[in-house]
Amino acid sequence: MIARRGYADGPFGQVHFHDTGGEGTPIVLSHQSPQSARQFDLLVPVLAAKGLRVIAVDHPGFGNSDPTPGVPTIADYAAVFPVVLDHLGVARAAFAGHHTGAQVVTEVALRWPDRVTRLILNGPSPFTEAELQHLRDTVTAEEKDMVHHQDGSHLSHTFEVRWRLHGPNPDPAVLTRIVAEKFIGYGEMWWGHNAAFHYDHAEAMKQVTHPTLILTNPDDVIYDAALRARELRPDFAFVELPGGGVDVVDAYPEEWARVVSEFLQAA
Repeated sequence: MIARRGYADGPFGQVHFHDTGGEGTPIVLSHQSPQSARQFDLLVPVLAAKGLRVIAVDHPGFGNSDPTPGVPTIADYAAVFPVVLDHLGVARAAFAGHHTGAQVVTEVALRWPDRVTRLILNGPSPFTEAELQHLRDTVTAEEKDMVHHQDGSHLSHTFEVRWRLHGPNPDPAVLTRIVAEKFIGYGEMWWGHNAAFHYDHAEAMKQVTHPTLILTNPDDVIYDAALRARELRPDFAFVELPGGGVDVVDAYPEEWARVVSEFLQAA
């Protein structure tokens, strides 16, 4: 199934979304940084085939969504999701997020609990403040300092780094899409990680009251953080997918969809 695309008027301008439509149980997807809802291109048809209505949203400044007027926070990203639900006439939905997206859907659940049925946190990040500062000093600083070289070497470098992080048997076409997503947004590409590295996901997770699944994979760069999240919330369901890297959704869409659909059906 090919999802239809559309726009909702949000607090920062237009919010771009993908929607399969239909009468199935709605699930809203929130992407990692610095990507867009196209992260879920391979996943959406698999979820839809399981009878779910899939809605994937571009965070402000990424994909085709308008940016915030200044440096955004996770709360800013979360604020566009109820707007999309209202636009589509969806009262409540399950929410699934990957990395930055896991923080975003957590914030949605805390701010608009009546709009959320269940949460799926793929790669939660309950980091300490010292760890967050280290990430700001390294990852965010490197993204801010990136130079657009005349020979395009910044693109090939990004491709090579992603190849190492992706997981087994990376598809060059998929990696090309991922690299493009990093650079085509309307906001600064470092904004996504910057927002994530200023968010206290541990404290936020303590406040979650919805049925929640922690989803992870051993080769994810923040796998240890997912194990910490399980210790923090042992009442949450916990599933490890075999293998995979930071792009586990691209690497294992069938397995990802199976685990998530089973969790939703357990309601």
